[in-house]
Amino acid sequence: MTAASAVEAVFRIESARIIAGVTRIVRDVGIAEEIAQDALVAALEQWPESGVPDKPGAWLMATAKHRAIDLVRRKETYARKLAEVGRDLEDVPPPEPSVPDDIDDDLLRLIFTACHPVLSTDARIALTLKLLGGLTTEEIARAFLATEPTVAQRIVRAKRALAKAGVPFEVPYGPERAERLSSVLEVIYLVFNEGYSATTGDDWQRPALCEDALRLGRVLAGLMPREPEVHGLVSLLEIQASRTAARTGPDGEPVLLADQNRSRWNQLLIRRGFAALGRANAVSGGAPGPYALQAAIAACHAQAVRYEETDWSTIAVLYGQLAALAPSPVVELNRAVAVSMAEGPEAGLAMVDELAAEPALKEYHLLPSVRGDLLARLGRPAEARAEFERAASLTRNERERELLRARAEECGRP
Repeated sequence: MTAASAVEAVFRIESARIIAGVTRIVRDVGIAEEIAQDALVAALEQWPESGVPDKPGAWLMATAKHRAIDLVRRKETYARKLAEVGRDLEDVPPPEPSVPDDIDDDLLRLIFTACHPVLSTDARIALTLKLLGGLTTEEIARAFLATEPTVAQRIVRAKRALAKAGVPFEVPYGPERAERLSSVLEVIYLVFNEGYSATTGDDWQRPALCEDALRLGRVLAGLMPREPEVHGLVSLLEIQASRTAARTGPDGEPVLLADQNRSRWNQLLIRRGFAALGRANAVSGGAPGPYALQAAIAACHAQAVRYEETDWSTIAVLYGQLAALAPSPVVELNRAVAVSMAEGPEAGLAMVDELAAEPALKEYHLLPSVRGDLLARLGRPAEARAEFERAASLTRNERERELLRARAEECGRP
């Protein structure tokens, strides 16, 4: 491995911790990111000649912290900045790698800062991927099919919004902490979902996004071991990610759950998911939250050796509990699918028809897709074909559109 490739690899792994450690000094995520980039440039300049250090991550952290302290010292308003930082920087010794707990504390603060409710959902996702996921602006733009200038502006505006709002670099407590944690989990969940079933584009999945979300979830679980919904989300992501290899065919075409080769499911991820679900249940006191309930549903699928052995009755009950805890038309649609498998397509179709007037599902392609599947099972191919065609017209993912069109054509055959 060349020095340049070593720098790139180490920085991608350590960048979030470096930015977090520097933010604790400068109290501004935008400035902290710039200083981290300066440390990266220094490594690119020095490592080819001096060689890669024994502890490259510690080298980058120390270099970035040195530069952060120099920047603070150069400020004309040093006294005011000193008060904000809350300690005498003149007495700060040459930076050494922080102990793991300190670094983790900083990383936790950075996660909560990047996911502050003052930002829009799009801004939270973009900033989180940039600071914590280690993605470049180009990679984020490609992942969400946006232009690079648009994503860059979104990230810049997010940093400015945090600075303008005076968002403190801290882990909040009490009601504010609960509100912020919900935002953190939501962003991780949305990032994973976008990777699991891409909204737009030519690819059915974007595994890199799933990996980033899962890594962030694992970090959060390690930092907040007493939060049941953190473990619930990690469990859900572990089990869902276990199916990645089986969800696409040789040419990248989607493979539905009923047709997947379950021997290709990653058993290590499934075991990790079950362990996380156990931790969620242990600290929840027997009152699972929305993510833990979704993880329990995923666990039911993971336990079935064959699709025909799926415990749909239990899944329908779990969706009922989820609907009571976190009401949503999408949850009701999923519950209708489970009921149709447990009690028959007629029961499911009745539930789906009740959802037809929901404004939130008006342009949601999975509503006609589910309805088409139920009509096909009931032996009503003409109606099913119309539903699949409507679903194909609503989706923005090319792979999914091809799948729905193929299902429509099947309904037209004798």
